[in-house]
Amino acid sequence: MRKKIVAGNWKMNLTLLEGAELVNDIFKGLPILSEDKKVVIAPPYTHLTQTAEQLTGMIDVHLGAQNCACEASGAYTGEVSAAMLKSAEVEYVIIGHSERREYFNEDDATLAKKVNQALSNGLEVIFCCGEPLAIRDADTQNEYVENQIKAGLFHLSDSQMGHIVIAYEPIWAIGTGRTASSAQAQDMHAHIRGVVAAKYGETTAENTSILYGGSCKPSNAPELFACPDVDGGLIGGAALKASEFIGIIEAMA
Repeated sequence: MRKKIVAGNWKMNLTLLEGAELVNDIFKGLPILSEDKKVVIAPPYTHLTQTAEQLTGMIDVHLGAQNCACEASGAYTGEVSAAMLKSAEVEYVIIGHSERREYFNEDDATLAKKVNQALSNGLEVIFCCGEPLAIRDADTQNEYVENQIKAGLFHLSDSQMGHIVIAYEPIWAIGTGRTASSAQAQDMHAHIRGVVAAKYGETTAENTSILYGGSCKPSNAPELFACPDVDGGLIGGAALKASEFIGIIEAMA
């Protein structure tokens, strides 16, 4: 059975002290989770060691990173390798987030290399995909997202796909004033699962967790998570407030 996952992406927010306080507040309100449910916290690089120490002994909460380099090591000033993340007790890494694709021009070939680096160092990958407004308005979103998945993941073996979580980001519904309905989320998630099934088979597809990454909040999380192909959320702004993040986790629990 595939896992239900709520992952909090802090992006470029919070000082070390603020991050430590947030983790402590999350712990205080964290519900008891069954074995098929997980929480991932992905703070900035500077917080990883501190957060790893805070997570010691926590079974349900896992440490993630927001990115990794596409090379193993070398003269790449400012980059952080997958091996470095692993040595910092990171378990998950987010690859291909819409902001990385847009602001830092990360293309499909670069993201595929990052996926390879992460997997070769024993990390679980949260691979992001999703379409912008123009693609949604043209009603070509299914083909667009399918191409992202094929380019980033379809070189992997069956066993490697077992370490991939897919996160769907409806970019057109983030900060645009438009809202993605639970039906639209379900339609895309079902399409993504079908894309995976066509390449890797029904069993792999059914075991692949697909998260929703489009402005998920405590108010809409129950409806979203009730969709049969929505297996949790990749949370941005709401992950920075313990009460909101816990509310989303409770919707999964």
